[in-house]
Amino acid sequence: MAVSLGRGAFQIKEPVYITSYAAVVGKKEGEGPMGKCFDRVETDSYFGQKTWEQAESRMQQETIYHALEKAALSPDDIDIILAGDLINQCTSSTYSLRPFGVPFLGLFGACSTMAEGLIIGSLILSSGAGKRCVAATSSHFSTAERQFRFPLSYGGQRPPTAQWTCTASGAVVLDTQTENSPRISSVCIGKITDLGVTDANNMGAAMAPAAADTLTRWFKCSGKSPENYDAIVTGDLGKIGGKLFAEIMMKQGYDVNPCYHDCGAMMFDAETQDTHAGGSGCGCGGSILCGHFLPLVKSGKIKRMLFMATGALMSPMLVQQGESIPSIAHLVEITGE
Repeated sequence: MAVSLGRGAFQIKEPVYITSYAAVVGKKEGEGPMGKCFDRVETDSYFGQKTWEQAESRMQQETIYHALEKAALSPDDIDIILAGDLINQCTSSTYSLRPFGVPFLGLFGACSTMAEGLIIGSLILSSGAGKRCVAATSSHFSTAERQFRFPLSYGGQRPPTAQWTCTASGAVVLDTQTENSPRISSVCIGKITDLGVTDANNMGAAMAPAAADTLTRWFKCSGKSPENYDAIVTGDLGKIGGKLFAEIMMKQGYDVNPCYHDCGAMMFDAETQDTHAGGSGCGCGGSILCGHFLPLVKSGKIKRMLFMATGALMSPMLVQQGESIPSIAHLVEITGE
């Protein structure tokens, strides 16, 4: 069962364990400073398929299969899959899961989708509605650029505030029975935050206030502070958004800097890989959570962490019409057993 700690915040009383996890990324991500932590680095951006959209579906599918294999499970052992991506109607996830034959909930939280899936999955399992589920997400540089900005052949110049959409996927298997594993102990559902940013090439600035809003609300309703955590991790604010987030938190009376990490800032080497403000995309936070942070929790090097994936809930059409960018941040507290 889950106990309410405040508006949108819940403590997961019935243990929900992270049984296994997997991360698959593309060539550029594999060449970055985090490259060695992923389960697989694929040098072919098409993943053996004919189109980039088919490639993203294949990447997510392989990531889920890999997570299941690590736990010695098959799709038949899973009660529900929660998955989402950046592409219209979550088609990357829909097409990737066609062969699984598992009940499916498609999610769209933009880059916050990994945390959203973990929240919904943990609440479902703690309610007794299932025993085992999968939370997964993915993004692909070429599919996202084609949908949200310009055709790749356009060759438009990217400003310094722009982030590089990661070709990456992460998948987590949750259950209620695997002890001696990391567990989801609490969650906090984000609220839509919009401070009027209209620049689609400055997602970090648009999302940082949402991250600060969720984390401040979590500290107030839980009675905790940054000192309670070995790591506070945002999904993909990037270098600019991450700095802004830390400054906002400081003004709220919380110094997160000693334990703060951002997956977008971690993914690439800005000096050698020309990714400007860092990485972004659903797969950015998902893959680094699964490839880097969860193994640290499993090994005991991190005993308690917050994973807070942020998402810009934008529509390219509405942005072209002059609308600002609403954002959200979902928070998951993960502890080692």
